[in-house]
Amino acid sequence: MVQDIVAEASNGHAAAANGHANGNGHANGNGKAAPAYGFSTRAIHVGSEPDEGTQAVIPAISLSTTYKQDGVGGIKAYEYSRSANPNRDGFERALASLEGGKHGLAFASGSATTATILASLAPGSHVLSVNDVYGGTYRYFTKVASTMQNVVTDFAELGGEREEVEATLKSKLTAQTKLVWLETPTNPTLRLIDIRLVAEVVKAVAPQAALVVDSTFLSPWYQNPLALGADIVVHSITKYINGHSDVVMGAAVTNDEAWAQKLRFLQNSIGAVPSAFDSWLALRGLKTLPLRLRAHGESALAVAEHLAQHPAVAEVIYPGLPSHPSHALARTQVAPRAAPKADSGAFAYGGMVSFRLRSNPKDERPAKAFLKKLRVFTLAESLGGVESLIELPSLMTHASVSDEDREKLGVEHNLVRVSVGLEDIEDLIADLDHGLEGLQLA
Repeated sequence: MVQDIVAEASNGHAAAANGHANGNGHANGNGKAAPAYGFSTRAIHVGSEPDEGTQAVIPAISLSTTYKQDGVGGIKAYEYSRSANPNRDGFERALASLEGGKHGLAFASGSATTATILASLAPGSHVLSVNDVYGGTYRYFTKVASTMQNVVTDFAELGGEREEVEATLKSKLTAQTKLVWLETPTNPTLRLIDIRLVAEVVKAVAPQAALVVDSTFLSPWYQNPLALGADIVVHSITKYINGHSDVVMGAAVTNDEAWAQKLRFLQNSIGAVPSAFDSWLALRGLKTLPLRLRAHGESALAVAEHLAQHPAVAEVIYPGLPSHPSHALARTQVAPRAAPKADSGAFAYGGMVSFRLRSNPKDERPAKAFLKKLRVFTLAESLGGVESLIELPSLMTHASVSDEDREKLGVEHNLVRVSVGLEDIEDLIADLDHGLEGLQLA
């Protein structure tokens, strides 16, 4: 049965201990090559093996907080649900398989994932972060890690030409640098960072530093940072991986044994873990990830191409468009399964689109008027759900970023961020046109 083979090939606590592989065709504990099952097959079967007792195809939700032991000191797989839970374990194995990683760790939120990784650092450590980072991550670096942990974070522009990136990294990395933190695409300006390049320089200049990549905007379908040189990939599971706007959750995946042990210890010690029900829901959402992300990407590309021709729009930011400054990098960094078939031209590259209204960036009124007229798009923070969401980063997701830093990054009152959902594309385009109609622009 495919479930048996994929279960044998998947990673996990027991499988990893026995030398089993991660579902990508590596040898199993018996020295035999496990079949290299595809992404969709693993998304459906890894972590969802039929229950040994009932043979239920879908795992039950294990709400128990504690587990019977065979004897004093005879702990087996589970003892207490903060330490491990069958539903969380299944989700962790599935996500790790899709990222090509050995170890998956789930947390109560994306922010809890960030906090747990930062908690691993000793006082006096240095973090180098891309400057265009999620507002919550920026807040943690600047308002929590700096003041409560004595961990200093520098922010730097890490996009652009190779020589510029190399020079920036070499000038910022020190002997105390323990983490280099990237988002690609960045939030909300959708700039791309060359993961291979950054990994190469970090390993040469500061080998003690781990490269962390927040890949939330693309999910494992479009991008696998571990294959590009990252040490840890993190996700807000709340977004595309769960995909239904009904779970708050985060995760980290790594192939590094030392980091896996460290994070597993902190996961249990700090206790910022997801519930069994949230883990069950996230695993359910993961099963349709390939189908959803294809559709998100196709619709986002259609929205981007339409907005690019609209007279009320000054600029459309979408890496799949040839007009994007890092379009060539998008082509080389995208996972092979999602790579464009043509050698040139636009292609689907995630479901996020940002654009600038042809209005005064210091004036919030045109954007507010536009957003108020929308009927299909929902004005809300977050992203990655089946429904289309839209927001004004300057006053919503990035309000915690200083005015000065937002201006440097181009996150001003005319920048709108869109999470393109799975509604009919004709309805989405008509809704945007209705919102843009008659705006008082510069």
